[in-house]
Amino acid sequence: MNKQLNALFSVLIKALTALTVMVLAFVIYFIVKEALPTFDEVAVPDFLLGRRWMPIAYTGEPSFGIFNFIAATLYVSLVAMVLAVTVGVGAAIYLSCVATQRMRGILYPFVDLLAGIPSVIYGFMGLTLMVRLFIRAGVHTGSCVLAAGILLAVMLLPFLISSCSETMLKVRERYQPAADALGISKWHMVATIVLPGSWKNILLSVILAIGRAMGETMAVMMVIGNANLFPSLLGKSESIAAVIALEMGTAVVGSTHYHALYAAGLVLMILLFLINSGINLLRRKLGQKAGNISRNHRPEP
Repeated sequence: MNKQLNALFSVLIKALTALTVMVLAFVIYFIVKEALPTFDEVAVPDFLLGRRWMPIAYTGEPSFGIFNFIAATLYVSLVAMVLAVTVGVGAAIYLSCVATQRMRGILYPFVDLLAGIPSVIYGFMGLTLMVRLFIRAGVHTGSCVLAAGILLAVMLLPFLISSCSETMLKVRERYQPAADALGISKWHMVATIVLPGSWKNILLSVILAIGRAMGETMAVMMVIGNANLFPSLLGKSESIAAVIALEMGTAVVGSTHYHALYAAGLVLMILLFLINSGINLLRRKLGQKAGNISRNHRPEP
């Protein structure tokens, strides 16, 4: 009976895996298929490096350049990740190594609650709070890249805190008895045991958070200003996801504008793939380096 259940479970897992791969392959095929006609009308260098996006030109030819959108997407994501990782790892250290079990029981539900808030609610909060604060601080309209980065960082925090704190807590509980026996202080243990033992999970969390950051649409669109300008910290700009969301509903199906929006989505997918591949490669290199160091320092029998 157990063998039959195991065989059935194995077949089910393989079928679900195959279905997932097929769905992913179909999505990629569909995006590539809809994006390729763009390059019959627009050269690839002009599309990637051009700064003028004018799908409907009343005078002259339409222009489809997404360089400003690419720069804005990377800039906002970088600002958000720097803020979110700094605060998120710090909060995870507090929850796993400083807070009591009772305090963790109080704080974890609030973290989970923040993760469940829809992005449009975050966007409204950004409009009513952050944009007004930036206006008072002297930013002309209040909408800027920094506001989008801060809002996006707040949205990423619940995920980073939850994933990092769980790993750090397991590492601390595993080595706490030995650390107490050796008289190691709490902060020395955090610096030399907990963080080094959790860095792989932290990098994995960063990879997933980058995907969320670069693909976020609604909240960023509400506070970034949506202007085709090269991004500056206190200036307006527009991300790839925002321009797709704003214009896809008005683009004529089959037009160059329609296909160009799919091409912009394809570029976003490629950027995510390259960044995630780079971080995975870095994680492997660091893992190999750490393994070599541990082998070199292993005492001889």
